Amino acid sequence: MSDFDAGAQDAPARPAFRGDLTAGPITRTLLLFSVPTLLANVLQSLNGTINSIWVGRLIGEEALAATANANIIMFLLSAAAFGLGMAGTVKIGQRFGMRNIDGARRTFGTVVGFSFLVMTAIAVLGFLFTASLLDLLGTPGVARQMAFDYLRMLFVSMPVVMASIILQMGLRGSGDAKTPLIFMGLTVVLDIALNPLLITGWGPFPQLGITGSALAMVIASVTSFGAMVVYVYLRDLPLRLRGKELSYLRPDPAEMSYILAKGVPMGAQMLIMSASGIIVVGLVNQEGLMMTAAYGAAMQLFTYIQMPSMAIGGAVSAMAAQYIGAGKWGGIARLTRAGMWVQFAMTGLVTALLLAFDRPALVLFLGPDSPAVDMARHIQFLASWNFIIFGVTMILTSVMRAAGAVWVPLAILAVSLYPVRLGFYYLTYDALGSDAIWWSFPVSAFSALLLAWWAYAKLPWRERAHAETAAEAQEQAHADGQPAGRMVPDL
Repeated sequence: MSDFDAGAQDAPARPAFRGDLTAGPITRTLLLFSVPTLLANVLQSLNGTINSIWVGRLIGEEALAATANANIIMFLLSAAAFGLGMAGTVKIGQRFGMRNIDGARRTFGTVVGFSFLVMTAIAVLGFLFTASLLDLLGTPGVARQMAFDYLRMLFVSMPVVMASIILQMGLRGSGDAKTPLIFMGLTVVLDIALNPLLITGWGPFPQLGITGSALAMVIASVTSFGAMVVYVYLRDLPLRLRGKELSYLRPDPAEMSYILAKGVPMGAQMLIMSASGIIVVGLVNQEGLMMTAAYGAAMQLFTYIQMPSMAIGGAVSAMAAQYIGAGKWGGIARLTRAGMWVQFAMTGLVTALLLAFDRPALVLFLGPDSPAVDMARHIQFLASWNFIIFGVTMILTSVMRAAGAVWVPLAILAVSLYPVRLGFYYLTYDALGSDAIWWSFPVSAFSALLLAWWAYAKLPWRERAHAETAAEAQEQAHADGQPAGRMVPDL
């Protein structure tokens, strides 16, 4: 615990309101808020898993390799909007902590409007240069055409899909994790049901192969997004925009200055992660098609292992933003400790279960007779436990990002994924062969943990955030002619 945490004085207690994450016991609130997020992540991952089973079993291992390559590219190109959405979530959370709901709506409108424009531009360019992107990745020739067809269909849906993701992120910033869970469930049901129908052409549906798998996701995502927007207005949730508030969708320069200042480094973190993933896929591709298929299946299980840390990290970030906005600095250290212990326990349990039952899970993707099964099991054994370490790092960096400290997590990620991970690979490949790829995962995760712990304990990110939020609260009070933090009547 830092001197700032130990000596911090909380703001006076205020009545709780809908979406207030600073009321009640920290661990209980963290669990209640993170469980819906975890379930949404489970559903999303289950959706990807079942769709990979459909693709792998109905089309073949080449198609599974194609989707692995295409999904890496989509993650890379979506990083910009993710960064903007995360910056918006932080500001929305801080303003909810201040009880400045109109300010939260202004931030939300700016993020949605600007991100939609950015993603439309990216979708157009991606559609035009799909072939070049796949060439850059070095997609194996037998899987290239499938990846091309799959990726182009995904580009068509990018603006609406990203708008849906940003809406869900904004809702979590306002303390609502249940609404995103409801509509993630709708997306999953539609996607899982439509995938085999559009792949095989059952009944009146056309036989589209791997393009049908992508089209199923597009239909499910667009339908769920439309239903979620209707639900937000019917329930009159805090982030809904009405009347003159619809003008908030036009990006506001004052809001954009914060969103870009914080969102660009956050988006860069996503770019660094996805670019590192592309490099790893390229290294795996050099080991042959079976190794690529094995890694694609292993990544499906990696997704499940990461889910607890992703959910807890997101919950900690949203809660920390509201604590900071409310001036409750004394709770930050307690929140960080609770997040680390909960994440460590949950991620450790999931890792142990998947290592114990990895063969039945991998057979679902690759079939019982595929030589890629044993390759994938070996990958799991060497690399999967690194996510326990990385989850602790995620909690520390999530708290710092909630305070607006975005450059330090970026630097930590860059150092651990490039000089450390790639350096380890190139230095040990002659001795370890392909195992150098898998061992580089825990080596990188441990280095990131050491750097994050030092930054959390030693750098002055708390003092800077305290000064920024105090200044904004004073400006809000002056503009309203009211004490800072007064609860808005419509909540």
